Amino acid sequence: MPFAKVNNQRIHYEDSGGSGPALVFSHGLLMDATMFDPQVEYFRQHYRCVCWDERGHGQTATDRIAPFSYYDSANDLAALMQHLGIKRAVFAGMSQGGYLSLRLALTHPELVRGLILIDTQAQQEDPSKTPGYKQMIDIWTAQGLPDAIADTIADIILGAGAPQAAVWKAKWRTWTPHNLLASFQALVNRDDISAKLADIRIPALVIHGDADIAITLDRAVDMQKRLAGSRLDIIAGAGHASNLTHAASVNAAIERFLQTLQVDPNSNHPGDKS
Repeated sequence: MPFAKVNNQRIHYEDSGGSGPALVFSHGLLMDATMFDPQVEYFRQHYRCVCWDERGHGQTATDRIAPFSYYDSANDLAALMQHLGIKRAVFAGMSQGGYLSLRLALTHPELVRGLILIDTQAQQEDPSKTPGYKQMIDIWTAQGLPDAIADTIADIILGAGAPQAAVWKAKWRTWTPHNLLASFQALVNRDDISAKLADIRIPALVIHGDADIAITLDRAVDMQKRLAGSRLDIIAGAGHASNLTHAASVNAAIERFLQTLQVDPNSNHPGDKS
């Protein structure tokens, strides 16, 4: 299990290796690198696929965690790229992973060949949803994760009756209060970067499920309109984690986007690696 000591963090990551162009995947809140298993399995033959566990999550989670922002997470990712010798990559982020990927594009544009923004947004959290989220987090940190809240979270992220729910509920029960609280505070305290999107001059693909109740489709449409030259792929029937529940459709959308970038999986792309 590889770890990188970068940016004063001990970051867990998985790297498929190889000489192909780099695809870097950043997961959503309460998830981890394994949420991109369907994408890694599909693309690893021709692309160098990197997934990582963000602060407070998965095997990067620590006994102590300081308050952090998604700008800190973007810097973690930039440092991880340097550690891996990757000079440029296409960055794919789901929800929270999209928040940090957008901030990476703003602060480290030289690293970013393209952006794939899955079920995410540029705005702050919907104020109508935040109190309900806080109530669930308060109960979870105080008394552990009740079945009813685990079911609600699974329905929000994966959709009702998703076959992947049992695996993720088991992972959520291992969360410690300090990692949960720090991660939640990063979510609710983030800034609205909508007005800054015009500064991003990088090819972008926005992928969004039309049944996403965590981040409604209108927010993705607003983000896509602000990203010059970007395109929007709507995944019919998909909720918040469309890359997991509708992997074939999402993989096809990503593949089409990579073709528009003229990213040739059969070449070594020496500019992407040191």
